[in-house]
Amino acid sequence: MRSEEKNSRRDFIKKSAASAAAFIIVPRHVLGGRGYIPPSDKVNIGIVGAGGQSMYSIGELLKLEDVQLTSIADPSNHWTNDILYSFDTGRGPTKKFIEANYSRKAPNYKMSEYEDFRVMLEKERSLDAIVCATPDNTHAYVSIFAMRKGKHVYCEKPLTHNIWEARKVREVARETGLATQMGNQGTSQDNLRLTVEYLRAGAIGTVREAHSWVSATRWLPALNGFPRESTPIPDGFNWDLWLGPTSWHPYNKVYTPVKWRDFWAFGCGALGDFGCHDMNSATWAFDLHIPESVEVLPAGKGNSDIAPYGEIGYYKFAANGEQPPIKLTWYSGGLHPDLPELLPRDLILSNRGAMFVGDKGIILNNGGISSAPQIFPDSLKESFAPPAQSIPRSRGHHREWIDAIKGGPAAFSNFEYGARLTEIVLLGVLSLRLGGKKIYWDAANMKAVGLPEADSIIREPVREGWEMA
Repeated sequence: MRSEEKNSRRDFIKKSAASAAAFIIVPRHVLGGRGYIPPSDKVNIGIVGAGGQSMYSIGELLKLEDVQLTSIADPSNHWTNDILYSFDTGRGPTKKFIEANYSRKAPNYKMSEYEDFRVMLEKERSLDAIVCATPDNTHAYVSIFAMRKGKHVYCEKPLTHNIWEARKVREVARETGLATQMGNQGTSQDNLRLTVEYLRAGAIGTVREAHSWVSATRWLPALNGFPRESTPIPDGFNWDLWLGPTSWHPYNKVYTPVKWRDFWAFGCGALGDFGCHDMNSATWAFDLHIPESVEVLPAGKGNSDIAPYGEIGYYKFAANGEQPPIKLTWYSGGLHPDLPELLPRDLILSNRGAMFVGDKGIILNNGGISSAPQIFPDSLKESFAPPAQSIPRSRGHHREWIDAIKGGPAAFSNFEYGARLTEIVLLGVLSLRLGGKKIYWDAANMKAVGLPEADSIIREPVREGWEMA
């Protein structure tokens, strides 16, 4: 063989080998978008946060044949059942529950467990996505860290603990292009989507007034602030890790589990807990963005450390296209709106709900989750022709997210929308944390006009090592 032929053959073999090697190691996201997973593949998911709320997501994901829960991370190994949940939680009991479910089809199924979710993401390279079901104060850090690692994220509501975090989470979601979903499950319920369609179709005429309420109140009515004393940290619980970016607080048993929601350092009170559920239909139907002003007044004892027993809040939104200005009022702790004249005098409002007042009539629902929208008065209901369906019906809140991971359309409560709704809710929390001061929001500069004391709540300081880049 002539030398030039040998060289040509050698070059061909080298190029072919290089091409084959390159083909083998090309990440699948290069072929199908960031984090792309072929429809035939299972989505490997890690659970971050093994408390009671995570069990809802776990239960829904266990129903999906193309999903596999492979890892779990939580600072606590075990929590005994408490006043909210009738089952034990923590990574030990939760891991056992998941394995028992999978073992019905795959005997001896085992999932990995970690105290620190960051270690999980470093070691479990096969993970495609995570569910974040931690307390509010770590939602943003967990979500951002996971997205930076190329993982799709489902995060419980509120999406973040402060407004700066909501903006940052949305920014990172945009940058990475990953599939996201916030855990306000009502978004995927037919009744809420039907409510939005009715309102947009003008079922009750032009709406200038909306109300949302929940009966939820403080978990710890006897406290007026942080406990004065610390208590021993339970065995198998990493309190420092649980705190995450939040400034140091000595441990007290009243914080965990669940009751951390009462304390502004960790949770966002009833408004933060339920606002992303029960203000959702109004935000969606009227395309609400930045309120002109927000004023949320405490009802009962509350201060800069702990949430009040209840609140009443007033959101004012400017006109938007053909939609005139609208006032959205929020209630918690057993407070309700007054009954407009068009409603029956003997009507008893549900413990949780939404009401829309138009110039022709009223729509009521229980937050748009388990009951269809009710139109009043009866004469209007009888003459109203339901509009053609304009919003696709959901295959399920978690199913939407999994479909998005596999290249389908974005989930409806993705972080773009979830961050907007969360910011609206957290503006109310900001007013409440400032003792009911009225907020005029400079959205461009992320400032409460004339209230410099709000700055440290809008963007809370974080502990060294927990910065969100």
